[in-house]
Amino acid sequence: MNAKTTVPAVAMTAVSMVLTLAVVMMWLGAAVPWPVALVVGLGIDGGWLATLAYERRLAAQGDHSPAVTAVGWGFGLVATGVLVAHALTAEENNGAWLAVAWLPLAAKALWLVHGLWERTALTAHALKTIRSIQQEARDEAAVARARLRADAVTEETRLTAVTQAGARVAHVQARTAHTLSKAWSTLEAARDGEDTARALTCVTGRVTPGVTPSWELPVWGPTAPVPTLTLDAAPALTDAELDRLVDEIRRSQTPALSYREMSIRFRAAGHSASETRLRAAWKRVA
Repeated sequence: MNAKTTVPAVAMTAVSMVLTLAVVMMWLGAAVPWPVALVVGLGIDGGWLATLAYERRLAAQGDHSPAVTAVGWGFGLVATGVLVAHALTAEENNGAWLAVAWLPLAAKALWLVHGLWERTALTAHALKTIRSIQQEARDEAAVARARLRADAVTEETRLTAVTQAGARVAHVQARTAHTLSKAWSTLEAARDGEDTARALTCVTGRVTPGVTPSWELPVWGPTAPVPTLTLDAAPALTDAELDRLVDEIRRSQTPALSYREMSIRFRAAGHSASETRLRAAWKRVA
């Protein structure tokens, strides 16, 4: 795995050193003896190579020296400066020489990348473990998403079923309420009819003497018991008093009232008497 960064860095360093030595020999060879120019070129390349080797040694030990790094970048800048100066002073091919003047700095940058690669490199076992953990996390996330989708579909189905059942129950309740209301109306109409009291008097036994039992409508819905009011029973009317009241009510209008109208007004006035006594009084006064 290190070859991916080591080979480009080594190749770039070798090309940069050869190019720097050649430029120094060509540029300074015309001004000073060639051995001097060779020493200058080897000095630049040698200093750069020495600092690079020391940096690699420190990196292998897990250490780092900012001073050595600064010296190495200094040699790289010197080599780049020599190449740039030669490119600017050359009589021909200035662009070509200037285009390759960045090689020393590029080589230093490649070694920097190689160092970062080494500090972050992991073994094959660690990479395999990381991949397995990532795959496990992806599997768990996929299962969780599938479970959530299934729960959502189940809840939607349940809500739909509950809604439909509620609608059916409401429909049945509405029909039942309509039927009950019709039955209630029928009972109320029968209770308030003109011949209801007479029919009940004929078929219902008396509860108390002189009082016709009343017919109460059935209660629809929950009820709460109401305490019974205790009232003193009104004294029964004598025949003479009953005859006098019947005669007064009968003659209260002209022409005289009928028996039905008289009995309605008699009971509306709060008087009580059995239907038999009331009819006998009517016969006596009429």
